[in-house]
Amino acid sequence: MKTLINISWRNIWRHPARSSVLIAAIVAGLWAGVVTVGLINGLMLQRIDYLIESEVTHAQVHNPEFLSEGYSWLHIPEHDEIARWLEDDSRVQSYTLRTITDGMLQSPVKTSGVRIRGVDTETETRTTTFHENIVEGEYLDSDIPNAVIMGKTLAEDHNMEVGNRIVLTFEDTNNELTSGSFNIVGIFQSASTTYDELNVFVRSDELNQLLSEETIYHEIGMILEHEDLASSVVSDINQTFTGVEAQTWRQLSPELSMLVELGDFMVILITLIIMIALAFGILNTMLMALFERMRELGMLISIGMSRMRVFIMIMMESIILTITGAAVGMLLAWFSINHFSESGLNLEMFAEGAAQLGWDHIIYPVLTPLEYVVILIVVVAITMLASMYPALKGIRINPLEAARNT
Repeated sequence: MKTLINISWRNIWRHPARSSVLIAAIVAGLWAGVVTVGLINGLMLQRIDYLIESEVTHAQVHNPEFLSEGYSWLHIPEHDEIARWLEDDSRVQSYTLRTITDGMLQSPVKTSGVRIRGVDTETETRTTTFHENIVEGEYLDSDIPNAVIMGKTLAEDHNMEVGNRIVLTFEDTNNELTSGSFNIVGIFQSASTTYDELNVFVRSDELNQLLSEETIYHEIGMILEHEDLASSVVSDINQTFTGVEAQTWRQLSPELSMLVELGDFMVILITLIIMIALAFGILNTMLMALFERMRELGMLISIGMSRMRVFIMIMMESIILTITGAAVGMLLAWFSINHFSESGLNLEMFAEGAAQLGWDHIIYPVLTPLEYVVILIVVVAITMLASMYPALKGIRINPLEAARNT
């Protein structure tokens, strides 16, 4: 086997220019593919982490009809009992209760439909990181009464700034319209301009004074000790309490859950696409080498080298070529991903479009050791398939015909 490897290595460098070009193509293709996979992974994980940490949390509890209907009277019954249950559950790291209703925002400029989110400033900041999105002014823990924070997109649309007043109008639990004047204390900017345009935040106790005669909540968000606990916590809540529906973040945001499930598939798919393209280069190179060495291979067979050893030799040449290129390409990709995972890849030119979709324009690529292994396995498998035809053609050579035709 050592002899075959030495012969294969020497055969590769009979035409250094041709072999170098093929290796360079493998390096560039694999580097681009691995980095692309890392960027896709990073983009998905950033979006998921952002939504969980700043808004959706690991799990939520609602009235079964609230998410589909959105009416203010569809609040959570026995929310105090649920809160006590969560307080005693060791799986729950923190939780927050929210009062939510749809309404109209009126300013001197125009009127817009918004979702009004009433939050408890103490539990909300302990549970989510949304308060870190404040870009102007301060959060709702301000001393100013009837405080409201609004998205930067919405504020610009209404020509509003910190210190201005707006009027929020909505239906209370008795189906009657009610209004309240609120003071803008802060402007936030999330990853999604659409979210910024459609949501305003107030204190839940001040919203409750206008919404209902009693304290009501429409949503309970939970951050757990680990995301894997979400299914068991949700199941226990649904079995323990009636008139409510608990859901995991995967159920609340199925499109993001689908992205997670597609993550591993994307690694294989992108690598397959790139390697199939490179496989034609490998096939072409090996066929050219084969036609140039017909007489040589015929002589080897005629002096006693078994056809199996010829087959292995040709296969070995392809594998050595690919592994050499793959090793360099993977190393370059590893350095690139490590570098950008710390500094981030700033795609500022796409910032506006990314914000419309709720994506961050600074991407921190991620690739796990298992994904590196999967990519390497795909590379080797495609190489062996591409080399199979030249190798089979090589062992079918008739030594007498090869000598006569050269």
